[in-house]
Amino acid sequence: MKTYTHNFQVRAPIEHVAEFHRDTRALKQLTPPPLIVQFNEVQPLDEGSVADFTMWLGPFPIHWVASHSDVEASKGFTDTQIDGPFDHWVHRHSFASLEENLTEVKDHIQARPGKGFPRGLVSRFMWLNLPILFAYRAWRTKQAVETK
Repeated sequence: MKTYTHNFQVRAPIEHVAEFHRDTRALKQLTPPPLIVQFNEVQPLDEGSVADFTMWLGPFPIHWVASHSDVEASKGFTDTQIDGPFDHWVHRHSFASLEENLTEVKDHIQARPGKGFPRGLVSRFMWLNLPILFAYRAWRTKQAVETK
């Protein structure tokens, strides 16, 4: 099992940060080019809700279905891959208020890459690029919710 953690701070109240992440459109905003996200079905964030989407890397589709759990309005949520390139993927998004207008966002992932071709190749490629993905997500989150 592999573990990845990424933390960053946003100059915004925790309620604004949590609201941004609850919005079903956030996934598209948080996905860096050249990936493109196509929603198949995305339910509003709630306990047991499902996000079914396809990420396109050029002509290559990466289908992903995740279920949400541990949904706490301003504290975060967990998404667990039901179907996708990994054999195991659990991603906890959590938010903590550091000050009135300063929030820490923490992403913690436990994963096991898929086996065989193409799942093994795709999941390992994705895993190696998590630092780029989460740097982009931090930048986009700040753009979306920071108070100027």
